[in-house]
Amino acid sequence: MPGKLWMALPMLLIGTQVGCAGDNANAPPSRVDDSFADIALIALTPLFEAEQFSRPLAFIAGPDNAFYVVEQPGRIQRLFDNQPATLFADIRSRVNSGPNEAGLLGMAFDPDFTTNSRVYLSYTRDNLQSVISRFVSRNGGLTLDTDSEQVLFTLDQPKSNHNGGQITFGPDGYLYIGFGDGGGSGDHDGNSQNKNNLLGAMLRIDVGGDSGYTIPADNPFAQGNGRAEIYAWGLRNPWRWSFDRQTGDLWLADVGQNKWEEINRIQPGGNYGWNIREGAHCYNTSSCDSSGFIDPVAEYANGSDCSVTGGYVYRGTAIEDLEGVYLYGDYCSGKIWGLFPDDSGGFDSHLLLDTSLRISSFGEGEDGELYVVHHWGGIYRIVAAEG
Repeated sequence: MPGKLWMALPMLLIGTQVGCAGDNANAPPSRVDDSFADIALIALTPLFEAEQFSRPLAFIAGPDNAFYVVEQPGRIQRLFDNQPATLFADIRSRVNSGPNEAGLLGMAFDPDFTTNSRVYLSYTRDNLQSVISRFVSRNGGLTLDTDSEQVLFTLDQPKSNHNGGQITFGPDGYLYIGFGDGGGSGDHDGNSQNKNNLLGAMLRIDVGGDSGYTIPADNPFAQGNGRAEIYAWGLRNPWRWSFDRQTGDLWLADVGQNKWEEINRIQPGGNYGWNIREGAHCYNTSSCDSSGFIDPVAEYANGSDCSVTGGYVYRGTAIEDLEGVYLYGDYCSGKIWGLFPDDSGGFDSHLLLDTSLRISSFGEGEDGELYVVHHWGGIYRIVAAEG
């Protein structure tokens, strides 16, 4: 059936990898080594095989134990228990999903959804304008009233790539928005190092009011010296990112230019270096001033791996050995890695699984278990490997 592809058998867990000192800017990031040891920790189980999904980009846990599949062309399907999928929303007429990285890119349920019924969507519309809108579900999450749209935020995109677009509520109740550097190649306009525009940045806004948004008082530039919405900057293309449900840490995968893919832990007011640096390396020069930049906690070289997809810190119970491990993948190669905390405050990078999937996103259930989204149409649950 369309949307159902075979998956490679799991490869094996790699051996010990040199770690880095997490917040120590003088220590090198963890590097990935794809050699293998003797034990596999994870496998993937396909879910919802009877369903057809069109370019899924997100798998989101919602109210009443339902899951929602966000499709790039502009639909959202609702999955509950073992019942057939139902249509939650269809805004294809508003979405411009023609460019490769444009479309319906993100969705978030309001933390107070049970009382205010609010849902937020992030998408690109004609003229490549990014839109953050609020909608209302009038039946407890069964469907979305698409006529209730209230546009809160727009941002013109200079190019047809690096549109970013994920949105997620943090543990502080504020809405976080990730945008790329404006696209093209090399950030030739210097957007990511310009605190006076919103490209190449993580934004943080308060949408708790009845209209528009306000700026949290503790945003880094709430009092000036930069755009007040900015929470962190110096990013190239923050495709997927997440909060650790236990610690509140914000983990972000930043897609590299052509040499290095990187994983960051985001700090308020942090500058992550693009386009002066790519990963922990000078970009287009052998020497650069790295003062003031925050190193990634992990990086890997471009090659058959070419586009990092951020995941989650595992807080489930099904795979005991993964407790506290950050899982992430690569869109091009289908590999899934884990960052295992070491004894010095850094991380050891281990390859957990080699698949044939185009990993566009990961998902997290209310129970902390994790899922993989295949851009060509499949949803998989991460499970413990047999044996």
